[in-house]
Amino acid sequence: MKIPYRSAAAFLFVAATVCSIAIVSAAVKEPKDAKCPVSGKGCNPDKSVVFDGGKVWFCCGNCEAKFKSDSAPFAAKSHQQMVSTGQLVQTGCPFSGKPVNPATMIDVGGADVGFCCNVCKGKVEAAAGDEQINLVFGNIAKGFAPASK
Repeated sequence: MKIPYRSAAAFLFVAATVCSIAIVSAAVKEPKDAKCPVSGKGCNPDKSVVFDGGKVWFCCGNCEAKFKSDSAPFAAKSHQQMVSTGQLVQTGCPFSGKPVNPATMIDVGGADVGFCCNVCKGKVEAAAGDEQINLVFGNIAKGFAPASK
């Protein structure tokens, strides 16, 4: 029995949104191409610390030391760096944890991020710059997990 095209497309869309599939940033960056979460400059692959199950790179020893003394102000940017370098993958909406609707993908700080609905997407689109990064990457528990190796 043939499935009509529209029915097949609807089935695939529903299957994709119901299944919890990992969504990886479109362009995984090398540490040298990532941004330092403290200064915003390019990173030195020799300057790093282990953080939340991954590695965070810095531009210099001063930024590395500043992060080590108090990582909280830099956590969201560190998580964003970990997504952009492929260490964390998206597993659900950053707000609800629900499956991602592929039609809601947007760029947040250099990482492609999806949401469960346009309401969640709209929260991020209404924000700008660091506020977007803090909204999406401030608490990664609902929407991101370590990449399997």
